[in-house]
Amino acid sequence: MNSNLKNTQLAGWLFALPGTALIFLFIVLPFLFAIGLSLTNQRLISPNPTEFVGLDNYQRLLSVSIVTLSPTTDAQGQILLDDNGQPKYPRLRSITRNKATPEYKGMREWFRWHSGDQAKVVIARDVVFMKALTNTLLFVLFVAPIQAGLALGLALLVNQKLAGINVFRTIYFMPVVVSIVVVSLLWRFIYDGNNGLLNSVLSSLTWGWFTPIDWLGKSETALGSIMAMSVWQGVGFHMVIWLSGLQTISPTYYEAGDIEGASRWQAFRYITWPGLRHTAVLVLIVITMQAFALFAQIDVMTAGGPRDSTQTLVFQAVERGYGKQDISGGSTISVVLFVIVLCISILQRYLTRERT
Repeated sequence: MNSNLKNTQLAGWLFALPGTALIFLFIVLPFLFAIGLSLTNQRLISPNPTEFVGLDNYQRLLSVSIVTLSPTTDAQGQILLDDNGQPKYPRLRSITRNKATPEYKGMREWFRWHSGDQAKVVIARDVVFMKALTNTLLFVLFVAPIQAGLALGLALLVNQKLAGINVFRTIYFMPVVVSIVVVSLLWRFIYDGNNGLLNSVLSSLTWGWFTPIDWLGKSETALGSIMAMSVWQGVGFHMVIWLSGLQTISPTYYEAGDIEGASRWQAFRYITWPGLRHTAVLVLIVITMQAFALFAQIDVMTAGGPRDSTQTLVFQAVERGYGKQDISGGSTISVVLFVIVLCISILQRYLTRERT
């Protein structure tokens, strides 16, 4: 008996060995290299030798400070106003280029807000990275719940026993099998500011009152437009996952609910949702991972613009690592992204754990 068990275990390890070797070779090993490169000043093409710089790359990426600017006054102490009637403030470079404040050297303005007459300015050593980090977190925050909710709604609809329901399942799933590059190109034409389909439809619905918008050319709408396209493209995949979870719930539970007079909402709340607990965890984790990996849409549709409003962490890692040949900078962003995703995954697992 023990011999058979050992043979079974050996066979299992042998079957797992090719996959484990590939994961180690193409995922674990490159990531270890990335950690090592992030601690150097390595560039793809450089006559200078590679040097160990420790945590300097991380400090450069993550350095953020807040400075306070007081309004400029005249000789009598009166606040000077600009052409719009707003208080004038000294230029930020008077602080970032001042020898008395060397800790702010090389930092630039990220954003500011006003507190009374004073201006609070958030400065960062790498403003583009901070914008990429903010955009990525916003993308995850909005896309994950919206996509999961829409996918669940579609799964509930196509789970009905109706004639021709497989046609609708196919239609909803079709965007998933189309290349994301092709989808991005298609939606770039839809969002076109001149003759785009979206502007034409909105203009027709409002009898010409709607003013066409360059959806991808304005910083206020570019990221939201990519969010909408990404939700549409990926909702069918998660619908299938929800559907598989729905079909594992025994019909006898619903029959018992009908006998007890349960409404549709009560059946969903007390039967369907508890039965989808493990499916919900899977969907949430998969959507989050996919959202953090946002790259192709940005690369095809906006290239990070306009004015860095659609920069993301993965796009920045690729852009710096290969576009600017800054391998150490791209590796540093990759490691930071890994830590963020790991922390969020652990948090999700903790919040969705089984409570006894």
